[in-house]
Amino acid sequence: MNKLMGMFELQALGIPAIKWKEFKKNTKLDSDKLWTVRTTVIKGEDLNLPRLVGKEAEEAIAFGNKMLRDFSDNGMIIYYPYFIAEKSGTLEINKDRIVIEAVKNDLWNLVTYSDRDETIIIQDEKYIYDGEKNFLSAVEINEIMKYISELRKNFRDELSEGQSLLLEWSFAYDSDKNNEKLGDKFLIFYEIRTI
Repeated sequence: MNKLMGMFELQALGIPAIKWKEFKKNTKLDSDKLWTVRTTVIKGEDLNLPRLVGKEAEEAIAFGNKMLRDFSDNGMIIYYPYFIAEKSGTLEINKDRIVIEAVKNDLWNLVTYSDRDETIIIQDEKYIYDGEKNFLSAVEINEIMKYISELRKNFRDELSEGQSLLLEWSFAYDSDKNNEKLGDKFLIFYEIRTI
């Protein structure tokens, strides 16, 4: 499952996921928000594709139109309102265990800079903590864990074949155009793939 397939899969799962839309030539964006625009491909390498994160509408539209020109033959450009991440991480699920890795703020701190605040390994109903224990509160861990059974049910074939499911998530806030938090904190998943 590549990034694009994962985007469709997340929408269909009914778990809290980004509400993305396809960027098209005539797309208009609300100037009262910041926007994220991402590039996906149908075939081929889909890691480290161009993206624009947390930018004003005019810049996001210009970027989206450039990506449409560059990737129109083999991809889809998607967009969604930018969110401010307070904590982020990955969730790996396989048939025997669950691994939650967490980092302060954006996921790029984990995947790009290899920062990590806490890792939780759950196996045989036992929790093993590494790093800053209680970085994730019990409420946050339970919020992530409540989607495990649904994910295992939907991907039981892949898991029984020895594959793992890898999701990216954040506890985040909506953002205004000045990059200020709006509303209550929420959990959001924004990428899923099998590995």
